[in-house]
Amino acid sequence: MRIGILSRWNATCGVSMHAELIGRELIKMGCELVVFAPYVESANKWWHHRVIRRDEEFVVRCYTETEPGKKHGGSIDEEKILSYNPDFLIVESYVSIPYLEVERLVRRMNSPTVAVIHEGRRSDILYSNLQVFDAIAVFDERYLKEMLKDHEDLVRIIPYPCHRIRESKRKFAEDQLTFFTFGRQPENEYRDYLQALELIHKKHDFIYKVIRSDGALSFKKPWLKELKKRLEDEELYKELSKSDIHLLPKGKTDAVVVSSTLSQCLGSLVPTVVPDTRHFEALPREKPVITYKSVDNLTEELEKLIEDKEYRKKIKNAAKRYVEENSSEKIARKFTELLNSV
Repeated sequence: MRIGILSRWNATCGVSMHAELIGRELIKMGCELVVFAPYVESANKWWHHRVIRRDEEFVVRCYTETEPGKKHGGSIDEEKILSYNPDFLIVESYVSIPYLEVERLVRRMNSPTVAVIHEGRRSDILYSNLQVFDAIAVFDERYLKEMLKDHEDLVRIIPYPCHRIRESKRKFAEDQLTFFTFGRQPENEYRDYLQALELIHKKHDFIYKVIRSDGALSFKKPWLKELKKRLEDEELYKELSKSDIHLLPKGKTDAVVVSSTLSQCLGSLVPTVVPDTRHFEALPREKPVITYKSVDNLTEELEKLIEDKEYRKKIKNAAKRYVEENSSEKIARKFTELLNSV
């Protein structure tokens, strides 16, 4: 089975990570994979989606992205894609994809096509007709209810995949209590964590290690250790293995969103703390993370995590179940089942 994926690839974003997690599992399952990715110049145009690894032999760079929210300005080498003649095509749909060109390509193909919706609002999806696809995959029911109710017949719910479990042998705070954050979030999204940690520091000694890919924080605290680096997966899991609590910053939004960062990190089984935003509202009732609503609530939760071994164990077990239920292998199989059904 030859499967094509049209997507960002080897880049620092949730679109790329979704494609990579699914694509690498498809290869393990014996599928022949070809990835149709944006030209490097186009991919690197957006600082937060830069290419960070050398492409594999199965990656074909053949399209130019548009500016977010615009229909025009992109391009696709349609003949190059058609020459590979994939049995199926998965389109990772996102706000900078060249919508008109993708739609024209799909109409020319004889192969079944599935769109994976990463857009968070219906107004962001700029195809003239979603019926051009044989199926539409979304991450949870919110996408159907809030965005795609009129295409219910095409929609299939397939959760965002998780990295496999890679639990550290580290004992909690065995050398020094360590909080950890990585990424490129705006500075204001760190404020709750810094305020809560300032209060906790009156009772507990710790370090808060922050690794940012772009731009330093203006905050300066004796317990705040900041590095500038863009972490690849192996490096990320090494850092998580040396940490006790993962603090994940996210800002509020009214869009339908999930957190690819959570799916990327949860396999470490390090207790993860998140704000009560839409990124996490579709998580199961027995949440694999700790959510907080205010700085006072955050402070209480952090103190409970530090002091209550059974609480940490409960969160860890919930995280393990979630990762196992949404492993990249299981999610890739759901995609093959969907492809074979259309």
